[in-house]
Amino acid sequence: MADILTPDICVIGAGSGGLSVAAAAAAFGVPVVLIEKGAMGGDCLNFGCVPSKALIAAARRAHSARNAASLGVDAHVTVDFARVHDHVRGVIAAIAPNDSVERFTGLGVHVIKGAARFKDKNTVTVNDIEVKARRFVIATGSSPSAPPIPGLDTVPYLTNETVFDLKQCPDELVIIGAGPIGLELAQAFCRLGARVTVLEAATAFAKEDPECTAIVLDQLAREKIAIRENAKIVRIEKGPGRIRAILATAGGEEMIGGSHLLVAAGRRANVEGLGLDEAGVKYERRGIVVDKGLRTANRRVYAIGDVAGGLQFTHAANYHAGLVIKNAVFRLPVSVNDDLVPRVTFTDPELAHAGLTEAQARERHKKISVLRWPFHENDRAQTERDTHGHIKIVATPRGRILGATIVGTEAGEMITTWALAIAQGMNIRSMTGVVVPYPVRAEVGKRAAISFFARSLTSPLLRSIIAMLRRFG
Repeated sequence: MADILTPDICVIGAGSGGLSVAAAAAAFGVPVVLIEKGAMGGDCLNFGCVPSKALIAAARRAHSARNAASLGVDAHVTVDFARVHDHVRGVIAAIAPNDSVERFTGLGVHVIKGAARFKDKNTVTVNDIEVKARRFVIATGSSPSAPPIPGLDTVPYLTNETVFDLKQCPDELVIIGAGPIGLELAQAFCRLGARVTVLEAATAFAKEDPECTAIVLDQLAREKIAIRENAKIVRIEKGPGRIRAILATAGGEEMIGGSHLLVAAGRRANVEGLGLDEAGVKYERRGIVVDKGLRTANRRVYAIGDVAGGLQFTHAANYHAGLVIKNAVFRLPVSVNDDLVPRVTFTDPELAHAGLTEAQARERHKKISVLRWPFHENDRAQTERDTHGHIKIVATPRGRILGATIVGTEAGEMITTWALAIAQGMNIRSMTGVVVPYPVRAEVGKRAAISFFARSLTSPLLRSIIAMLRRFG
């Protein structure tokens, strides 16, 4: 006879979102069960954000050393890729205790290792245990998805789940997909010694502001990364020690070869084996169908993060987790607003965005103001000889901040201020009054904000007011 558990909340999936729900529920004294069939920490810790940023950090150091001559520093750089691999694994190991079974057990979470499956609308089974919870939270994430290219299944290829296992840098790396993952890894492997070609069926950075992405793409081109947009891959072939991608071109077929192939062309929601039909939970190709409060067709069940079919960011899953806690524990009404979720692509220069893009703002508002300030007019950027990029702010004619995009060094660090301003509905006037320490890159934001009022400085009315005040001494 199966053991029966009756917690308030049962969380399926110990990735970022699931861990956040479990930790918060336990902190409030709510009985919670957490079920995970794989590695604690999910994709972010083991195959995504953490290892990729560790690899990018090593690549950035190598690139900086090679290009320090403009600062009067000459260096000879040798990359030991096996040690880079050890660095990546070391970072994962350093962070892993934060997501471990032991830590969450210590927090008061009942952690069960095994595959969860809904038996009915009110029951999940795992191993020989039945969990009958008041609320369930599905946080199973997503996995890399292979595009339907003939021959792809006949060759060995890498995904984000296997690429960080490499102990030797590829000689020639072909990447399918020019989204954030593909381009981040393209630049990192290029800087560590690989020759890289990226094949994209549509447009690189398709969802981002083209004015800002052009700066990133220009830098990638300077680093000899070949990006082929609108590339139609007819088939994939295996040759002697090589993998070949055959492209259809106007003049016939073209072969792009490499020693390794990385597929970074999409992800699929992890819904297999969960028994969602038995639970009365509706799902589509993109993922589980949820309402604005992240509830599924079964009102007892929430879905958060990648599996909910929306934004695929670790911090988006954490945002969802906070909403679920508010609703499930405190019965407060909640509603997801994707406009509040910033995003960063960790290329060099970084590309960071919050709120609406210029194109989105023009669709939703009749008139907008677009403000810019370049890094080449920033003193800190000049001191480091690192002046590529700018900030771009979109506001209403009255100054309410709608969106911000920053392309440049440390863009990801600077976007948080603008995400806060957007979330709070702040006016651009508020940003002009901020005292910014000198010299920092964040000053570009204040300079852009001040430019909003530049035209009013020459208005006849303002000049007449100033003239009148001068008469009073």
